[in-house]
Order: sequence, then structure tokens, then C-alpha cells
Amino acid sequence: MSLLAQLVTAVATGSVEVVDLTAPLSQQTPVLRLPEPFANTVHFSLRELSRYDERGPAWYWNDIVTGEHTGTHFDAPIHWVTGRNGDDVSQVAPQRLVAPAVVLDATTMAAADPDFLLQVDHVQEWTKTHGALPEGGWLLYRTGWDARSDDENDFLNADETGSHTPGISSECARWLATETPLIGVGVETVGTDAGAAHGFDPPFPCHAFLLGAGKYGLTQLRNLDRLPPQGAVVIAAPLPIVGGSGSPTRVLALVER
Repeated sequence: MSLLAQLVTAVATGSVEVVDLTAPLSQQTPVLRLPEPFANTVHFSLRELSRYDERGPAWYWNDIVTGEHTGTHFDAPIHWVTGRNGDDVSQVAPQRLVAPAVVLDATTMAAADPDFLLQVDHVQEWTKTHGALPEGGWLLYRTGWDARSDDENDFLNADETGSHTPGISSECARWLATETPLIGVGVETVGTDAGAAHGFDPPFPCHAFLLGAGKYGLTQLRNLDRLPPQGAVVIAAPLPIVGGSGSPTRVLALVER
């Protein structure tokens, strides 16, 4: 039996489970809120074209209105000034959209401190237990923040001092971008950076370092608790928007059971 036939059989029999890491996309999907004078994206919405009526008697369809960085989405290098000469989302090589993934669980620390930042030491300690970071793979950073995603205010967790969501320190972001074989980082929060990252040096270091290094980001992931620390394979399929800086994305994980 060929390798692909074995995979199809494994999925059909459940020995390989397909886990959906994607948040449902609707008008209630949280979106990033930037302060004035910066521009903000719109919430996702549908505009009905016909629904089995005089506008189209046998079909139902809609126009959609959304931002590139709404819901579970993919950040391409061109999204950030440091990657402005890099790939747009349509130029990302297809083979880079299927990759191994590891899960680093920081839920306990994030529950105790919503401003918790992942440090280099945390990742190095993880590798002592679970092994090396995967060549050309994803680091999926689990914080438990997906439990808040049904309520935008709770998800963004903002007060008069700004947003308070967990993220990655500037030093760790630089290290992940330049000293590891990873293809990118995936998170459960609204963006790859911490809520307070506008005040870091540089501001928004995950964007600055990872995208500047030609790597990628995945955001607003769910169900990371259903993945093992090592061994999953992630399929991330953004729309190939020509000139696009990113795209809402269906993210699936294959897990051996």
C-alpha cells in the first residue's frame, strides 16, 4: 500500500485523528483593536445575495466582508515592515503549509498572570523533556486563551493601560526567529504578540523578528489541548490572496492515536 493510501486508511479508521484548530468565523469573532490614529479592520460579516428566492431560486450564497487578519489567520512575511521584501500570502510555497508541530503548554503561568511572557529558558526546558524543535515546523504556544474567544472583551482583556494577554518576550522572539529551525509560531491569542508588546523593544517583536526572518505566524488557534507535545502534523491553508499580507485560514492537525 502506498504512503498516501496508508494515510487515507488511517484517517478513515481513526488511527490518525484530524483535529480542527480553527475558530469559527462569524460577526462575533474577536478582532484586534488598535488605538487612534491607527486603522482597524472590520468584523467579519456576510451579505446575502440570494437564498432560494427571486434573486436566485435554486441557490444560496453570500458576499463576505473581512480583514486578512481576522479569526484564525496566517501572517505572511510581507505583513510587517521587517519582511516587506518577503513573500505575500499567495507566494508561500505549498510544501511549507504542511509541517510538523510541537505544543508548549504555558496554561498554568498564563492563568496566574495574563501578561505572562514565554522566555528562552522556558523553551529550552521544554526541549530537555520533549526533544528538539522540529526542522521546518511550528511551535504552538498553548496558554488556554482560546477559552475566552466567545467574548471579545474577555479575549482582548483590555483596561485603561491597554490589553493584557500572554505572549513571547522580545529576547525569545529573536531567538526563535534566528536560532531555531522553526517555520513559525502559532498562538491562541488575537495576534502572535503579547497584549503589551507595543511597549517592547522592538515593538511587537514576534512580528518584527519572525516575519523579518521569512517565517510565519498563526493566531487564534483552538484545541491545542488535544495535541501531544511532539508528533502532530499541521496543515495551514490560507487563501492565496495576490499581494495579501495574510488570510483567514483553516488549520488542521493530524495526530496518531
